[in-house]
Amino acid sequence: MPFEGLDIVVIAIVVLIILVLFAGIKTVKQGYNYTVERFGRYTRTLQPGLSIIVPFLDRIGNKINMMEQVMDVPTQEVITRDNATVAVDGVTFFQILDAPKAAYEVNDLVNAVLNLTMTNIRTVMGSMDLDELLSKRDEINERILRVVDEAVSPWGLKITRIEIKDINPPADLVASMGRQMKAEREKRAQVLEAEGFKQSEILKAEGEKQAVILEAEAAKEAAFREAEARERQAEAEARATQVVSEAIAAGDGQAINYFVAQKYIEALGQIASAPNQKVIMLPLEATSLLGSIAGIGEISKDLFGNGGSGGGSGGGSTPPTRPAPKSKSKTLPAGFGSSNSSED
Repeated sequence: MPFEGLDIVVIAIVVLIILVLFAGIKTVKQGYNYTVERFGRYTRTLQPGLSIIVPFLDRIGNKINMMEQVMDVPTQEVITRDNATVAVDGVTFFQILDAPKAAYEVNDLVNAVLNLTMTNIRTVMGSMDLDELLSKRDEINERILRVVDEAVSPWGLKITRIEIKDINPPADLVASMGRQMKAEREKRAQVLEAEGFKQSEILKAEGEKQAVILEAEAAKEAAFREAEARERQAEAEARATQVVSEAIAAGDGQAINYFVAQKYIEALGQIASAPNQKVIMLPLEATSLLGSIAGIGEISKDLFGNGGSGGGSGGGSTPPTRPAPKSKSKTLPAGFGSSNSSED
């Protein structure tokens, strides 16, 4: 019997040791931290993996999820600065960085973060106009995130993101906004149309101005060219007259023949081109014209021909005495009439 009692005691001790080992060995899952309490007081934090605690003295206080968590922010009504009521909801992303603070600094951590987020949404959005709420979501998200993250910092939390999902104004306000937007766009269209018309008129006026300037410059250039042409023509006529005069002075009868014939032909062309000219009583035949030129040549020979020369006594010179020509009659071409010369 003593041996049987001893066996029972050994077996009991072995079972107790096994129970103590199981009670002192703890396995922590990845993404979690466990807080250890001894007699109700926090002592340390168990990291993921296999850990050992003192059985019957230490116990696991809180199992803290260290992964990033998502929390929906329920819909709530917000009154904006311009007294518009809108329904707003959102979503919050947060992560626990310090397990002891998250476990012992605040009670009901998730509820605390939710209420803090909703309160700051009302605060931030209530300080803005409706137009700003609808057009500046990024600014709203950034302001709410900054305020909430600073408030939860003592709890060992990090707010990674806060997003406003929906902003729903009342139906009548949406209709008013639609009418306002339509009126604004019609106004903008009218302004753009007026600006386009104004720009068109300005460009048209500029074009007309440029055209007038170019036309004036063209007229100026044409007048300059015309004056230059007249000047050159006058110089040419003066030069021709000078050459003819020099030729006549030198006794060349052909020059005056050419000059007179040229003027004759020009006068004849002007008479023929006159709009009121119906009948021209002139020698238009070529033979008559040539005869006229020949007659002009004979006259020029008589006028500019070389006279006889004679010498006087006493070393003085007297003008040569022109011998008296015999009386004769010259028949000029038609149109010039006839001329009879008698001796002096």
